[in-house]
Amino acid sequence: MMAKILVVDDEADLEMLVKQKFRRKIRENTYEFIFARNGEEALQKVHEHPDLDIILSDINMPVMDGLTLLSRLPEANSLLKAIMVSAYGDMQNIRTAMNRGAFDFVCKPVDFDDLDLTMEKTIIHVKQLQDTIKAIKENNILKMYVDSNVLNFMTNKEFESSLLKNELLDATVMFIDVCGFTAITEQIPANEVVALLNGIFDKIVKEIIAQGGHVDKFMGDAVMAVFRGEYHLDRAIDVALAIKEQISNVEVAMQGGKTYKPQISIGINSGEMVSGNIGSASLRRLDYTVIGDAVNVAQRLQTIAKAGQIIITEEVYLKTTESFKCTPNGEFTLKNKAKPVSTYEVME
Repeated sequence: MMAKILVVDDEADLEMLVKQKFRRKIRENTYEFIFARNGEEALQKVHEHPDLDIILSDINMPVMDGLTLLSRLPEANSLLKAIMVSAYGDMQNIRTAMNRGAFDFVCKPVDFDDLDLTMEKTIIHVKQLQDTIKAIKENNILKMYVDSNVLNFMTNKEFESSLLKNELLDATVMFIDVCGFTAITEQIPANEVVALLNGIFDKIVKEIIAQGGHVDKFMGDAVMAVFRGEYHLDRAIDVALAIKEQISNVEVAMQGGKTYKPQISIGINSGEMVSGNIGSASLRRLDYTVIGDAVNVAQRLQTIAKAGQIIITEEVYLKTTESFKCTPNGEFTLKNKAKPVSTYEVME
């Protein structure tokens, strides 16, 4: 990434010297130099070039000296950092410069190798500040996550209204639970718990993304995923089988010589559901998600699934009977369902 540097010095030959000493980095677009003869001219350059990264400034100059320039920089560009150039032993000016916010200083006669290292250090610091400020600004705009992408949530009423629009669609929902994980949290330190769960989630998410699904949300030690478009049901079941195989290869050593071999239980359902932003518009906390009976059934299928099982309804089974091998898993009474629901386990 190129750095833009303002050099401020009243010596006429300094511009040529800087260009000679840093010709390779100028040619490689690592450094771009802007020049000014005094502090007043430097302030004008700062306004003309808002993308400046650092300033390299002499202290003793006519019209406006370097110390005065240093005191004016915060109002011109608060992110700019200055390296001051001073005669060797001029400690009073050096102390004044540091108190006025100079990032560093070099002594005359200038050692250009040392100057280059000092500039690199200062540029890294400035770039980190710029990235932090950028992240803060973006964070003030981006209010929620959808598929690990942040939605741009503006205060504009028309935009807010568009976010609140819903649609009816045919899709497949899958709930994946990491079995027995709650018990593990009591046996290993918190940092290890989080690292272990995130590692398992990472394997799950990669399989979901590979088949064009998206992660709707993480719920404790469970994941909700949605599949849309062509063959969404088949793609979801392919993912479930792939996740089951992936997780079967995971084994974690714990304290006391014990091992944890995670397993997953999965509930899958397909059908008509509502897609939209659910939550509080006034609080600006919305989840772009799917809701409806098909979603509720998928979650309840997951709760009845045992470790290692992928459970679907009979209706879903009939849609996939030519593509996947399934076995009957019995009837279950699900919440808000008047009649027991026949279920099947997907085998392969």
